Amino acid sequence: MKITYFSDTDTALIEFSETAVAETREISETILLEMDADGNLVNMTIEHAKSSGALKAFSYEEVDNKIA
Repeated sequence: MKITYFSDTDTALIEFSETAVAETREISETILLEMDADGNLVNMTIEHAKSSGALKAFSYEEVDNKIA
């Protein structure tokens, strides 16, 4: 996964895979989802990311679900 923030347009691009995009779905006026031919998420674009509150802070945590 890769997240790119474009400060000049206040846009965040979240890339989940490098698969070719087959369809773009507009979820709202500021959120676009791009899907591959199988319906899997490829990219998500968030416009006005900081000003809408969606990207003021970012954290990532991977939880290990192994049973002891």
